[in-house]
Amino acid sequence: MAEEQHGGMQEELAEMSALDVADWRLRTFALYDAVRRIAADNPAEAHSYWRHQRDLMFATHPASPLTAKGKASFSGLRTADYDPIYRFHVPLTKEGAGREMSVETGTDGVVNFVRLGTFDLPEMGQLAVWKLRGYGGGIFLPFRDATAGQPGGTYGAGRYLLDTIKGAFHGTGGKDGAFVLDFNFAYNPSCAYNEAWACPLPGPANRLAVEIPAGELYQDGPY
Repeated sequence: MAEEQHGGMQEELAEMSALDVADWRLRTFALYDAVRRIAADNPAEAHSYWRHQRDLMFATHPASPLTAKGKASFSGLRTADYDPIYRFHVPLTKEGAGREMSVETGTDGVVNFVRLGTFDLPEMGQLAVWKLRGYGGGIFLPFRDATAGQPGGTYGAGRYLLDTIKGAFHGTGGKDGAFVLDFNFAYNPSCAYNEAWACPLPGPANRLAVEIPAGELYQDGPY
């Protein structure tokens, strides 16, 4: 049964046209562009917009990570209300820069990354920042916190905060070029909804011992 289910999921992915996937990416880039503009004055309003637009895309778009069964019961992603204490302006340090990481995925083979440096988060810990070495490049910041896999918590394998190859970026600001890191916009990788997707997940350098009950949470079962 599991093999048949997985095969069906792969067939659903195969049915997505290149144009569908391209349109999903374009809409995602446009979404984060709008979020950055709104957040400059009102981060909470930007978060509300982000939630609404993502729910709409997941429910209706042909390249949605949800399966057909998931779409049929979908009533919105489980996302925490905005909490300003999880928004930071953090400089990128050179700690760990140049280290390489290779992640083997089920469908995309080995994905290679090189470390750009480290974010030091006040009273939370450190997170490694990565650059995708393959085509398209991009800044990648996955993380896993103490809520992962807990009842009522977040996706057990971790979440994404930045993934610029897909448009997920909160901007920079200030004289020191600090990055905006707003964990209210943390989201689940596509494999949280459909195991046919390949998703690089957080390694040891991207795990936090503290709880971050912000952003998208996890819902196991019908939406």
